[in-house]
Amino acid sequence: MKRILVSGGAGFLGSHLCDKLLAEGHEVLCVDNFFTGSRRNIHHLLDNKNFELLRHDVTHPLFVEVDEIYNLACPASPIHYQFDPVQTTKTSVIGAMNMLGLAKRLKIKILQASTSEIYGDPEVHPQPESYRGNVNTLGPRACYDEGKRCAETLFFDYHRQHRVGIKVMRIFNTYGPRMHPNDGRVVSNFIVQALKGQDITIYGDGMQTRSFCYVDDNIDGMYKLMNSRDGFTGPVNIGNPGEFTMLELAQLVIELTNSKSKLVYLPLPQDDPLQRKPVIELAKKELNWEPKVPLKEGLVKTIAYFDSILE
Repeated sequence: MKRILVSGGAGFLGSHLCDKLLAEGHEVLCVDNFFTGSRRNIHHLLDNKNFELLRHDVTHPLFVEVDEIYNLACPASPIHYQFDPVQTTKTSVIGAMNMLGLAKRLKIKILQASTSEIYGDPEVHPQPESYRGNVNTLGPRACYDEGKRCAETLFFDYHRQHRVGIKVMRIFNTYGPRMHPNDGRVVSNFIVQALKGQDITIYGDGMQTRSFCYVDDNIDGMYKLMNSRDGFTGPVNIGNPGEFTMLELAQLVIELTNSKSKLVYLPLPQDDPLQRKPVIELAKKELNWEPKVPLKEGLVKTIAYFDSILE
């Protein structure tokens, strides 16, 4: 049994990771400031004797005793990370430094939940880990994109300079139960609008693409990365290489919800990527990982979740 710290543990991905770690027999210290995380996500864990909740902001130092760290703390949807862009950058950069400092002191492994957003609006498609990205450092998304890029830099510098054991995971679009209904992400947007019978908002012409990974597949990849061979640091893409246009996603959501919603078109937000699809050959080779849940199956489960909370 390990005692494992999960920063951002009350968030969408963090809460599912806490479930996974507890199921594997570990103790979990869930750290969250509840800016975007929710007590509802972890309410079912509060009576578990191996689960501990600590309200804390990772931009401040933390002194605890643990055996591993998963650093997931950071708002991840444009609505949330653009609400306070300075704080978003601080969370990515100073938060990473504080978690890395803790890992250095304790001589333990630490995993960074990075993002496909470090590739920006890619000029290479699909995106391998070797691609260095096309990011606007001055745009409204830069607080998140550049914050995560800097965090990756810090992780590799701590690894080289202080020999901290690191794992870096680049997460592509992930969806599933416990997504925030108002996070502005395309899957939650479409499902909530369809269930409410509202118009479904398509930004641009709807031909921009994304690759959607169900949350269980994502968490499986994250766990396998943390427990991969010593010396393998990543970065490694974790995502589903199935590629869908926004129109295809909207039509599938309408079909699965039996909604009468109509499509409406709005201008494309600044710096919104036109294509996003991971190359996952490295994950297949090093982690023996690839996604298993097809989009339709994952959407059915996600729709059921949103239906329950909207009621």
